[in-house]
Amino acid sequence: MPPRKPLTHDPCQCHARRTFLADLGMGFTGLALGAMLSADGITAAADAPSAAPHEDTSYEIPTGQPHFVPRTKSVIWIFLSGGYSHVETFDPKPALNQYAGMTFDKTPFENPVNSPLQKKRFRSVLAEEINIRDVYPTIFPMQVGWKKHGESGIEVTDWWPHLAECVDDLCFIRNMWTTDNDHAAENQIHTGRHRLDEPQPSVGSWVNYGLGSMNDNLPKFVVLGGPTRSDTRQSIDSYYLGSQYAGIPLTLDPKEPLPFGRRVANQTATEQLREFQLINRLNELSAVEYPDDQDLRARIRAYEMAFKMQTAVPEAIDFTSESEATTKLYGLDNETTKAAGEKLLAARKLVERGVRFVQVFPSPYGVWDSHQKLKDNHTRLCGTVDKPVAGLIQDLKQRGLMEDVTVVFCTEFGRTPGLELRAGGKDGRDHHPNGFTVWMAGAGIKRGHIHGATDELGYHALGEGHYVTDLHATVLHLLGMDNRRLEIPGRKRLEIDHGRVIDEILTHPIV
Repeated sequence: MPPRKPLTHDPCQCHARRTFLADLGMGFTGLALGAMLSADGITAAADAPSAAPHEDTSYEIPTGQPHFVPRTKSVIWIFLSGGYSHVETFDPKPALNQYAGMTFDKTPFENPVNSPLQKKRFRSVLAEEINIRDVYPTIFPMQVGWKKHGESGIEVTDWWPHLAECVDDLCFIRNMWTTDNDHAAENQIHTGRHRLDEPQPSVGSWVNYGLGSMNDNLPKFVVLGGPTRSDTRQSIDSYYLGSQYAGIPLTLDPKEPLPFGRRVANQTATEQLREFQLINRLNELSAVEYPDDQDLRARIRAYEMAFKMQTAVPEAIDFTSESEATTKLYGLDNETTKAAGEKLLAARKLVERGVRFVQVFPSPYGVWDSHQKLKDNHTRLCGTVDKPVAGLIQDLKQRGLMEDVTVVFCTEFGRTPGLELRAGGKDGRDHHPNGFTVWMAGAGIKRGHIHGATDELGYHALGEGHYVTDLHATVLHLLGMDNRRLEIPGRKRLEIDHGRVIDEILTHPIV
């Protein structure tokens, strides 16, 4: 008899066996096993992209547990597409009125175009029609009045009467900046990368990747109202993390929130379950043969999640259980505010049910882009979102959710202090990445607070300012995650991708 071969550890066999168990656990017949595997970090290990033999594997596989004690449970990320004017919303600049019609070099202030910050933060593609941006030197006056509000005395323009009543609950970050001066900046504020760079996963996808679920019947990352174009898909995409970590768009029709998961006519729930079980089993068999196929793994989870969401999602976006007072708070009784109000009310209901990250597009793509007729455009648009957003803040307070939920309100860039002259312009502002304002509210965030500033004309974010990934790092920190520990083998991120937590706005600064 030949001598028995010594037992050796075969990492390939281990990986295949682990992959099979993890995938089987995600099938309909093994939900309990799947939950146990996930809790033990085995499912996460099977999901992690494989490293080549020569690649560094000194990275942490997410276990679904936070890195440290979180300060918030969920995030509602509100994004206004097109670039609202910071100087006519949350960063009023009286100097624009005082020196209206003058060029920058005629004011007593430093010409912002000559500032070293201009070259440091400005990046463009080589196209004259784009490079002309940000060089309009004739000062355009503010198109709206403003006043101080609340005990904090924070200045807000008159286009936001409802939100102005909430300023003592908000924290304004007035020194944000980015580098893309075209609407690819919509992707940049969500991914941290300029359009000339390699795409990166969105902030919501990193949350999805790093944290476990609080509700197995709902996705961890839900998208309401967008993205509305294929070229802005990056803002909810997961790229190399795997498609299972991308945002899941939902519609607000309780009868058909997930068309791909709806049962066909005359099909019972039991029949559909058996159909999904068969499809899942076939996918699982393929997964054994192709253990590193992330798309296949995502498809297995998608079928399971689609089945479970058929009951959970309609209930979560059904407003019939809400009181009349609540629906009015969000403006559902008015056609002007109804569309935004429905999305924000749905966001509250979703985080209330354990969804980790809800990304809301309350306005259609690009509508805040006011190259002309800024006054008319912003007057109308502020009227569509002011009451619903204020209603969300008030509703979270009433329900005690301000200690569990963090709200982010942002856009891709601000608008120029100078008058845009292209196409005979006489009443609008161009894109302005050099300095703009966002705000945050809720768990872990200071209330009635202003952080940072732009210069007297609203041109540059002063000091170091905050690049968009600082916002990401802050959100992840509040959720209990260290952005620098979220790495993938072979995908070493740049320093700018990690960002810096905006410690100055936290109720309990980092020690």
